[in-house]
Amino acid sequence: MKNYQNILIVRTDRIGDVILTTPALEAVRKNFPQAKISVLVAPLTKDLVAGNPYVNEVLVDDRKGVHRGVVGFWRMVSSLRRQKFDLAIIFHTKKRTNALCFLAGIPERVGYHNNKFGFLLTGKIKDTRPLGEKHESEYCLEVLRSLGMQAGPGQIYLPLQDSAERWAEYFFKKQPGRPGERTIAIHPGASGPEKRWSLEGFIELMNSLSQKYPCRFIIVGAVDIQADAARMQASLKAPCSDLTGQTSVSQLASLLKRCHMLVSNDSGPVHVAAAAGTPVVSIFTRNQPGINLERWRPLSPKAKGVSPPVGSSSPITVSQVLEAVDALFKLC
Repeated sequence: MKNYQNILIVRTDRIGDVILTTPALEAVRKNFPQAKISVLVAPLTKDLVAGNPYVNEVLVDDRKGVHRGVVGFWRMVSSLRRQKFDLAIIFHTKKRTNALCFLAGIPERVGYHNNKFGFLLTGKIKDTRPLGEKHESEYCLEVLRSLGMQAGPGQIYLPLQDSAERWAEYFFKKQPGRPGERTIAIHPGASGPEKRWSLEGFIELMNSLSQKYPCRFIIVGAVDIQADAARMQASLKAPCSDLTGQTSVSQLASLLKRCHMLVSNDSGPVHVAAAAGTPVVSIFTRNQPGINLERWRPLSPKAKGVSPPVGSSSPITVSQVLEAVDALFKLC
């Protein structure tokens, strides 16, 4: 194995993807304790890496801002070229990321080989990720092993930002809740409609939970689900706060850290909760190769996934989710 001194790790996709890459960041540092390790991410996920003890520098590819269009693309290329990296580990193998690392003159570029400019890689790994036979974190570690690194299973890591911690403390101070009350976060959003459990399911679940436990709810998510959140809030018998569209990723992490549980569709917040040590129930509406519990389950002993049988289109029932919540409350 070569003695790399200046390493770029590329992961410019979503929240969950970045969190599930953190065991690989730890492994790279253990293999190269003296190297400078930089991570290229999207603006949304910067705070998920900033403060990670295994990383020296966080770089941002702002495709909707300064790196937008052809001029912005070449601005990003120039920025990377000035860094004089000797190795690029590309976990997010897309046309843009493969081209950026090639044009930046990084001599070794390793990642999964697909039809998205995979020919630009110098170290090509057969891309079996769409089969979903392993966990995403394990797929990341396989890239490192192809370089001869020692890379055993590790822990996900989530740095908490001081400003976000102060925000969360203030939020809960303003809404202290009743003695013995459990705070349950709900995330009804997802990256696509096919990944979303029904609003009726969430509403029935929340009303059932409020009858079993003294609890209050906090609905979290992006601005695009505010209408759904308002409908849910109006249908509940228990206290409920709507924070959709009102939290940054770092604030979400600090908020979930203080909750007793998160119930969510298969989406980024389940991995945030898992990394923060919060019990989490993740709802998978599909069980297909590459879009399954095996690949995308939250990495936590306090997590449970609810999924239909392989190949089944049967909808997830409220009783299934309620059973998972009950089991975690007994465990935690």
